[in-house]
Amino acid sequence: MHNETELIIPDYDSYNPKPSPGDIKPGYYSKAKVKKVLNKPRIILKPSHSSWTCWRNEMNENTIINFSDTAAGWQRAFYAFLAEKEQRSRSRRTVEGYSLMLQDFFGRSGKQPDNATSQDIFVYAHSPVLFGKQLSAITIGARIACISSFFRFLIRMDIAQSNPCDKLQRPQTSPSTPRRLSGDQVHQLLEVVPDSPLGLRDWAIILTLVLTGRRRAEVICMKAGNLILDGDRAYYTYRGKVGKQGHRELPQPVLKAIRASLGAFGKDLATMPADESLWPSLSHHSKGITSGTFYSNLQRYFKKARITLSGVHIFRHTAAKLRRDAGETVEDVSRFLDHSSLAVTTVYLRSLDGEQDKSWAKVAEAIGLA
Repeated sequence: MHNETELIIPDYDSYNPKPSPGDIKPGYYSKAKVKKVLNKPRIILKPSHSSWTCWRNEMNENTIINFSDTAAGWQRAFYAFLAEKEQRSRSRRTVEGYSLMLQDFFGRSGKQPDNATSQDIFVYAHSPVLFGKQLSAITIGARIACISSFFRFLIRMDIAQSNPCDKLQRPQTSPSTPRRLSGDQVHQLLEVVPDSPLGLRDWAIILTLVLTGRRRAEVICMKAGNLILDGDRAYYTYRGKVGKQGHRELPQPVLKAIRASLGAFGKDLATMPADESLWPSLSHHSKGITSGTFYSNLQRYFKKARITLSGVHIFRHTAAKLRRDAGETVEDVSRFLDHSSLAVTTVYLRSLDGEQDKSWAKVAEAIGLA
């Protein structure tokens, strides 16, 4: 069982620093102060074992859970919400994101859920982050959506009577144009990856992302047990969004790259423990490379290859477009990406292709430019 720890932290605002001249703008947290606040044992941010899983275990043991307006009661409601979110999303990363955001809000406001107002949420949603950086419309909307989801849960559980987020208007967002790499750019990127154990590992990860089209977390979390060798073929298993399970053939170039990478670290795929990462790390041992470390390495490779910096998700866009260019139908690409509907894939590909203008030649001719 987890230790009883207060969800509400009334004295959170007392950690507002008083910067010296030449320091950061007054009224914002310094990095050192932020670390001090987040490392305090009273705040539950990333428990070593999931506290919401502990709550679910209590339910499995037929323990009666009472939600009350006490600190412990609100804490149980908080864990129950996260447990339901984990069950529905099947994404630990999503649940941790909700947990961090809710604790940040209630910690700053110093109020329990039944006392939180629309004004409190509005101020939090629009408050600048560290060092005065303004929030994007997407981040503001995400903050409101997270808190609103929590209050909708409280209403369904008959703990709250209303949702203070209903009075707020979410900002309009303008989705950015998705980017992708051409085949030549992928080749150019792979050329700059060093021929070292760490480089061979990153080379194998990039190749896996491009040839399988899997998402970042699905690839980074791959372990030896996810690969199934069957004669000359290999298959891999994965868990996608909403807990969707997959079992697909692993492209031969990827298998070859993984074996070369593991060999550089003195490892053999045939003898590795099933729970050991496919992407060895000098510092994390069997846990393998972290998503953040790979991202940092990738940015260096982009710079060296003189390619515009981008996130890891660009490889999923690239994989989809290259398959479409190779002659696959929209239906094939949709299955490849595990999209929920064909319409999603159609919009996805159209945004990558760009809209063709079939009439400009006639207009040019009409004005004498032909």
